[in-house]
Amino acid sequence: MRLLPIRVGSGMHRGRGSCRPGFAIWIGAALLALLATPTHAAVHPVPLDKNVDAAKCLECHEDKTKGKSVHSAMATGCLSCHEVRVNRDVTHVKLITATPVALCVTCHADKKAADIKGTVHSPAVRDCLTCHDPHTSDNKNQLLKPVSGDAKENLCLSCHKTGMNVPAGGSRHAALDMGCDTCHLTHKTGAESTAENKFHLTKSPPALCVDCHDPKDAGLQKAHHDQPFGTANCIECHDPHESDSPKLMAKFQHVPFQGGGCDTCHAPMKDGKVVLNQPDAKSLCVTCHDDKAKLIDSAKVPHPGAAGDCTDCHSPHASRQPGLPKTDSVSICLSCHSDIDDLRKKSVHHQPAFEQGCSTCHAPHGGDNDHLLRAKGNALCLECHGPDSTPKHDEANHLLTIFNGTVRLPEDYYKKNKVVLLPLRFGLGHPVDYHPVSDVMNPADQTKVKTPLSCLSCHQPHASAQANLLVKDQVNNMAFCDNCHKNRLNMTETTSPGK
Repeated sequence: MRLLPIRVGSGMHRGRGSCRPGFAIWIGAALLALLATPTHAAVHPVPLDKNVDAAKCLECHEDKTKGKSVHSAMATGCLSCHEVRVNRDVTHVKLITATPVALCVTCHADKKAADIKGTVHSPAVRDCLTCHDPHTSDNKNQLLKPVSGDAKENLCLSCHKTGMNVPAGGSRHAALDMGCDTCHLTHKTGAESTAENKFHLTKSPPALCVDCHDPKDAGLQKAHHDQPFGTANCIECHDPHESDSPKLMAKFQHVPFQGGGCDTCHAPMKDGKVVLNQPDAKSLCVTCHDDKAKLIDSAKVPHPGAAGDCTDCHSPHASRQPGLPKTDSVSICLSCHSDIDDLRKKSVHHQPAFEQGCSTCHAPHGGDNDHLLRAKGNALCLECHGPDSTPKHDEANHLLTIFNGTVRLPEDYYKKNKVVLLPLRFGLGHPVDYHPVSDVMNPADQTKVKTPLSCLSCHQPHASAQANLLVKDQVNNMAFCDNCHKNRLNMTETTSPGK
């Protein structure tokens, strides 16, 4: 930007370098005037009186009161939402609040995201106008577009591409053509982590599903091998939107189920109830998975949850995630580990802990390490973040594997989640060059530790209130470094973390 000369009194000054007192006063006044002008206020094309009323607005904006769905606030007058400011001959019109969402929740307090417990539809957190017209619309609830139709017409498909790219040989739920509101209520949520709340459903499965799919239908009964399915959770086996497989089957399927071998596990139903080939589910599972039974029985660090019924955690048929978790690979663990679930409230999450799944780092059936960790110390973190991290590519299943094949990840996991690889060499190099990441030994006696150090000396494994998952929810600055480096004039002088 070119700085122009400004005349103050009889002198000429450039906008760079020193200035006279008169110029300082003038420029200060100009800045105050700029700051006093509403930054988000639109300039009205014609002057208005500061005491203008809604009737005057409607002389030009009468169209805002017409349509199939008119916002009820229109009846209270334009100035219930808008403010008119007149400065000399310029008229500015702005909202009476700083943001649209702040204005909306003055009436729709039940939609205020900060007060809602549970999963909130993301546009409802940021800006109601992403989906709604604030005045009038031809669609119910003043939506900008209908919630049915193809990608150009359907409001939901502006963000969600569900059902738009089904591969050859796959399947797509016909209900998508009936409109997304057939199954979903956009603003529905609740504190309980149920499918109904998490996915904003009108009802929980199977009640939602049987509204269209009659369990007494002969064709459906045959497809389910005459096993009772009317009270089952349909989305354990079926994807409710689209699938790479026929019949909306979930991506990961139990081998006997995938091959149609129901009689491997089931006898014919009796009195409308499921009958297994073994006395109980665990006895049935170990006929094939005896390796897991031996692991559970012999683990140095047992998992009490694994000692119970296998179907407490696993779906016996299918799942949307590897390992066949009954709900998902995070919720299935947090249903018992409520202390970790409480960490969801923090703003920064470690991706495996709350998205990919707890079993990324923990052995779910039992292991040799404390806390059921898959590796000891830094080896756990460096499996993903170390310079020698080499996930194996399972091309047949489009997966990556780590920890010697015991953990499976989506093939785009590292790229999609921007997994950081630390530039370590000889155990040095993070967070700055030559900084150690493991125990610092005593130079006088290499058998003794001078300063205990590990990844957990600086980072929390699950969540934090600040970026970088630093311990005690601290900010990434020199004050954090001062925890160990007490003397900034000599950074080699350290104490153990927390001392």
